[in-house]
Amino acid sequence: MIPGRVVEIENLSFYYGAQRVLNNLSCGFAGHSICAVTGPSGSGKSTLLTTINRLWEEVDGARVEGVVKVLLDNMEIDLHESKIRLAQLRRKVGMVFQIPNPLPMSIYKNLTLPLRMAGIKNRDQQRQRVERVLQDAFLWPEVKMRLQSDARLLSGGQQQRLCIARAMILEPEILLLDEPTSSLDEGAVSEIENLLLNLKERCSLIMVSHDLEQVARIADSSVELVAGSLV
Repeated sequence: MIPGRVVEIENLSFYYGAQRVLNNLSCGFAGHSICAVTGPSGSGKSTLLTTINRLWEEVDGARVEGVVKVLLDNMEIDLHESKIRLAQLRRKVGMVFQIPNPLPMSIYKNLTLPLRMAGIKNRDQQRQRVERVLQDAFLWPEVKMRLQSDARLLSGGQQQRLCIARAMILEPEILLLDEPTSSLDEGAVSEIENLLLNLKERCSLIMVSHDLEQVARIADSSVELVAGSLV
């Protein structure tokens, strides 16, 4: 891999059945930065993200050709050749989706569930991590007195910040974001952008965005996809 990169893609093509969605892509994404993936609807932006955390493997008829390498724990891993377990990969490569998707449980349990699933069951450790990620997400002052409330009662912007906090609670090295602000109002968008700018000190962010003004505001670099090809 080229020094400084955390993801490197070589000759990547992606298929749903006979339909080719990504066409022989080669590109890379730098560490501790915000890298944007832009392009019109249907150009393959979200599909590209799924090749980095192997989410595509859950789709019937999907297949990949080419190479996707990631740098995790200072080790270069070829995702399509490595025997890395999906659970292990997704602790290191988090993901946030377009529509906020808090689980139907309390704010606190939304954050401790991934910890318990990862084997972190010490309650003091859980409390410390919960407070830290909520502080990082600028949510702590707003929710610290109602951590046992249903997470779905939060506003849309608060829900998305909670989802980002949940994605960060296992301390991933890479965070994938699929249009994380497209369903939010202007005020919530600004809060999320400030949050992402702070997070790049801790991890590497790859963000799909259709908003070129947003890309200009916060992205350090960008690639553009049109009809599954880089332009």
